[in-house]
Amino acid sequence: MSFKEQLKGRDLLTLADYSKAEIAYLLELATKIKNKRKNGEVYQPLKGKTLGMIFEKSSTRTRVSFEAGIYQLGGTGLFLSSNDIQIGRGEPISDTAKVLSGYLDGIMIRTFSQKDVEDLAENASIPVINGLTDDYHPCQVLADLQTIKEKKGELAGLKLAYIGDGNNMAHSLMIGCAKMGIDVAIAAPNGYQPKAEITEHAKSFADGSEVLITDDPIEAVKDADVIYSDVWASMGQEQEQKLREKAFATYQVNTELFSHAHDEAIFMHCLPAHRGEEVTTEIIDGPQSVVFEEAENRLHAQKALMVALMG
Repeated sequence: MSFKEQLKGRDLLTLADYSKAEIAYLLELATKIKNKRKNGEVYQPLKGKTLGMIFEKSSTRTRVSFEAGIYQLGGTGLFLSSNDIQIGRGEPISDTAKVLSGYLDGIMIRTFSQKDVEDLAENASIPVINGLTDDYHPCQVLADLQTIKEKKGELAGLKLAYIGDGNNMAHSLMIGCAKMGIDVAIAAPNGYQPKAEITEHAKSFADGSEVLITDDPIEAVKDADVIYSDVWASMGQEQEQKLREKAFATYQVNTELFSHAHDEAIFMHCLPAHRGEEVTTEIIDGPQSVVFEEAENRLHAQKALMVALMG
């Protein structure tokens, strides 16, 4: 069975559900789609298709990249705020899934609970894409892997160091890197490290690579090819901002910390960023930063995903 047949109609709830070969296929497809756009080629394999986009968490990159992406592929995107549909007023997710399956060709949902996404997928007869939950952010990591491959040529054998909160980004990076043969080191203070069960799950996918959890940023960054950071307080954690600033005070990505990585190391951040907190201005706006290319690749990686699942 070809990858085209293999992926059609699938959900993307977490990268744990995809094989190394399937992820590699999506990255290759993303590059082809990106090149078509750069060359001005019209590519509309999803003409007549409609993507519903449910947002319980607001977003810049997720909304614009999915909405622009489905439009560029010839389809239509419908923005569905939880304030505007019945799911926000207590309608069971199972009912919403069945109703939307009769109207749409795919659903992207950005929400808090991973279980809500799983329940939606279980009851929908169309592909469901996880645009972000508190536990996972697989679409971002597809774009990250695409960016790393563009900059480094290959993925296997590299080392990525993630500095900061053991959140959804840390979880998805562990899984994505482990599957693609990238060593990944997560540096977070005690009490803010990734969930143990997700860490063990990621380690089970390690393809000749290592998954390291530490409270020492220098240990994590040593000989890294990629340094990755994220905000210290994610959406919904704003009330913890001051507490987290204190806990993460020694976890800032700055020139001194960067000096422990390889000379050609790149800096990545899923954005939005708080300059002067998790990263200094000279790093995020410096020559080794690829954050805006990484952000653009959300568009191309997600277009590949939509083509593969909804095509």
